[in-house]
Amino acid sequence: MNASPLPRPLLPFMDFAASLRANDFSLAPEQTESFVAGVGLLGPRSISDVHRAAIATLAPPPERRDEFDALFRLVFLGQTVAAPAAAKADDDDEIQAFDDRDGGNEPPESAEPEQSGSAPTGAERLFARHFGEATENEILRRFQRAAPVALPQRRSRRLISSKARGQLDMRRALREAVRRDGEVVRLPVLQRRPVQRRVLLLIDVSGSMKDRTDAQLRFAHALARATSRLEVFTLGTRLTRITRAMKRSSRDQALAMASTLVADWDGGTRLGDALQAFLAVPRFAGFARGAFCIVLSDGLERGDPSAMTDAVARMSQLAWAIAWLTPLAGDDGYAVETSALKAALPYLDRLGNASSPERLCGEILRFQRKAG
Repeated sequence: MNASPLPRPLLPFMDFAASLRANDFSLAPEQTESFVAGVGLLGPRSISDVHRAAIATLAPPPERRDEFDALFRLVFLGQTVAAPAAAKADDDDEIQAFDDRDGGNEPPESAEPEQSGSAPTGAERLFARHFGEATENEILRRFQRAAPVALPQRRSRRLISSKARGQLDMRRALREAVRRDGEVVRLPVLQRRPVQRRVLLLIDVSGSMKDRTDAQLRFAHALARATSRLEVFTLGTRLTRITRAMKRSSRDQALAMASTLVADWDGGTRLGDALQAFLAVPRFAGFARGAFCIVLSDGLERGDPSAMTDAVARMSQLAWAIAWLTPLAGDDGYAVETSALKAALPYLDRLGNASSPERLCGEILRFQRKAG
């Protein structure tokens, strides 16, 4: 019976132990177990915590501490290990590092020597450095950090103490008067506590949105990590609630669970019927009441246009605001062409651009409700 593979988070620790043994470090299996357990106890908040656990449990010899640190940087940070400057080509103590990402037992070497930056020089070299665009994961991480503050809020019924103008807190004022022998220095006031509005996310998973579906589900998971007041539905030829899947902490698990729940991936486009089905269920319609509704769709309705227009009109009466974000808006000279979306435009607070993760996240963070 084959042993089950190691969990993915443990692989770097096993690779590090293998690299140490390959470079003649004395390492017992119990030390590797202690290393993993020590990292778990620390609950590492940075790579320095992992390094401290490695020093404490694996006990490298003081004279080989530099080699130990170089191997640590190679495995956990991906930095290339360089041989000591005084070492010779035939030196038996040359470091041999193991990293399965490089496909070999030694760090990759550059085919051409790099002349610039290797030694101090007074020569001037002018060139332009081009920085790559932020990856989708980085964009979603930034969005996840900024969303809790940027998402719209409402005033709840719960009252909290305030230093600004508000309702007089008579009970507290009387307590202060009793404590100060009838003298009231400052009148305490109360104001209604602000809370985040519910967010309703409707994702079009029809065939015309096939190229965008994966990115939109990753955005939905990032939004679910940023707010607990979120409801997520997919629209296609049917309506499917995937809120529970998106609340999973692991994005891979969330997407895998969603893939089993939704049965109409890349199918036909019946947005109007799906929205009508949403409003026909009282529990679902309640999710839209006072909510910030986000629709990710190109609006290419193939069914009855009046069904979609009627559904959007009814939803606008329930929701706080509706933002319809379409990937087609990224094209120059974009104009709404479908009769269904044209008829629904007066009921939308925003028709925005969802052509890329950066544009989509920016639309949400900078959303302003239509006046009136």
